[in-house]
Amino acid sequence: MPHQQRGSSQKQSGKQEHRGLMCGIIGYSGPRDAQQVLLEGLQRLEYRGYDSAGIAIVGAEGLQVFKDEGDVAKLMSGMPLIEGHSGIGHTRWATCGRPSKENAHPMVDCDHCLAVVHNGIIENRGELKERLENLGHTFTSETDTEVLVHLLEEYYHGDLRQALKRTLEDVKGTYAIAAVCQGHEEIVAARKENPLIVGLGAEENFLASDITAVLNYTNKIIYIEDGEMLSLTPQEVQIFNNKGEKINKDYIIVSWTAEDAQKGGFEHYMLKEIFEQPVSIHNSLLGNFDKIMAGELLSAQDISSIKLIACGTSYNASLVGKYAIEALSGIPATVELASECRYSSETKEDPLVILVTQSGETADTLAAARLAKKRGQRTLAITNVVGSTITREVDEVFYTQAGPEIGVAATKTYVTQLMAMYMLALKLGKSRMLRRDEIHRYTHGLKAMPRTVANVLAKSEEISAAVDMLTEAQSVFFLGRHINYPTMLEGALKLKEISYIHAEGYAAGELKHGPLALLDADTPIVASCVWDMSYEKMLSAISEVAARDSPVLGIGIEGDRDLEAIVDQAICIPEVEGILSPLPLTVVVQLIAYHTARKRGCPIDRPKNLAKSVTVD
Repeated sequence: MPHQQRGSSQKQSGKQEHRGLMCGIIGYSGPRDAQQVLLEGLQRLEYRGYDSAGIAIVGAEGLQVFKDEGDVAKLMSGMPLIEGHSGIGHTRWATCGRPSKENAHPMVDCDHCLAVVHNGIIENRGELKERLENLGHTFTSETDTEVLVHLLEEYYHGDLRQALKRTLEDVKGTYAIAAVCQGHEEIVAARKENPLIVGLGAEENFLASDITAVLNYTNKIIYIEDGEMLSLTPQEVQIFNNKGEKINKDYIIVSWTAEDAQKGGFEHYMLKEIFEQPVSIHNSLLGNFDKIMAGELLSAQDISSIKLIACGTSYNASLVGKYAIEALSGIPATVELASECRYSSETKEDPLVILVTQSGETADTLAAARLAKKRGQRTLAITNVVGSTITREVDEVFYTQAGPEIGVAATKTYVTQLMAMYMLALKLGKSRMLRRDEIHRYTHGLKAMPRTVANVLAKSEEISAAVDMLTEAQSVFFLGRHINYPTMLEGALKLKEISYIHAEGYAAGELKHGPLALLDADTPIVASCVWDMSYEKMLSAISEVAARDSPVLGIGIEGDRDLEAIVDQAICIPEVEGILSPLPLTVVVQLIAYHTARKRGCPIDRPKNLAKSVTVD
């Protein structure tokens, strides 16, 4: 495909590129109808982005591309039948370039012979575009991705993989990229700091950003690592390292099923996943507790301090972990936002660094893991995804075993992160300060947690009625103390994520330092008040906000008449050990957020401006 001189396009005046979230890639080559496989895969990947979508199929009619602004359902409603057995697809979360048909992937070259889909950021997009325009390439979008397909066009001389290799040598940035060429069933792909997996079938093979996209067809998965490139056809998958050498990689068998990732009759994925939490907690205990307590993870003797590093919801889980670790083991623990970790100075301390990320692909957390390794610190990852990037960056891994989570707002992955924190804290405390009867008591509490959480879920309709006081609010405060301060941070985060109500989590002792000025009859309060060391202080704080006429939704222990007497609405949880109370309380605040968002008519599984994980920084 020799390159011919083309008219130069006008300089675009679109948006500057900026750091974004993530998108979804699917690829297929085999005997099936590629259109059906790709569209089904995009539907399963839509939690990764739903601003626009598209597919490119190689068939008898050449390279056929169909894409549009909007979600996959809109794409499917206007799509003609496209015949062919190899192709790639993409569902996009707009970062570089607004959501539009022109900015949707796949991107095609000037001769409409090559198509590319891409996740990530091309940092030197401007200079590459200028160079390519000077060579005669015409650009039709605002995206950074389009430079990739024109570079590929420039370097393609019959070998698509070599053309991609040359293309990526010119690129600065991050990517998961897949490309096809008319007349060929081959798909070529590569990754750098964006997830990419291969699914192995019988005379067919798959490519995707996430295993959920291919589970209907195969559970044999190969994780592609940074710097690797691959060539995929129906007959084989060849993988090459960053030196261009062919390498052999073993596949893993994934225990999840396609049904695990479906709604199962629930109105939303989020609600389904909230109700799956008793099973997720059980699986997390079953898969981890005995091994941890037997010493297969961590040696407590040489740990003098712990640093937990995470983002978002995982950060809140880490804050709970700090309280639990210090209470049960006596080991001092600190918590740091992964995005801020790069600015911290190295100290004389040599902590155990625990990195918490549900996806195992969070860019800031991966950067923090690499910094810790560079400093010679011992590292442990807590993650839900077997084989994810973080698992190859650390010394030890704790798999939470929550199962697949599709809802953008984390629920069961958060609860199983809490379970991980408690199991690690109990393991560390066992050899340090806990008596045998204390170990037994906490162990019993953890093993009873699936039943405890099921009892909370049985109150879903009661919680739905209680949230009427929140649905019209412009702002809501969540108050807690001690180990349930981070639980209230999580509650506020969930409410703002899916209901679009401004919400703030506050340590109740900080009320007098500013927030009291904002309280009035139009500003509801959600307050946790359980029977632990903070109980009396929380009763006092609730009385104080009630005196400012703020309506109060209290969450406490069944039978607490003192709490019921001072709140407008009370939601009760079964009595548990105070240190373990974040587990049932978390389920309550999840349901508060869910029912509030549902009553407000919000798109719960697709909150605006958010995606499931952040794979660029």
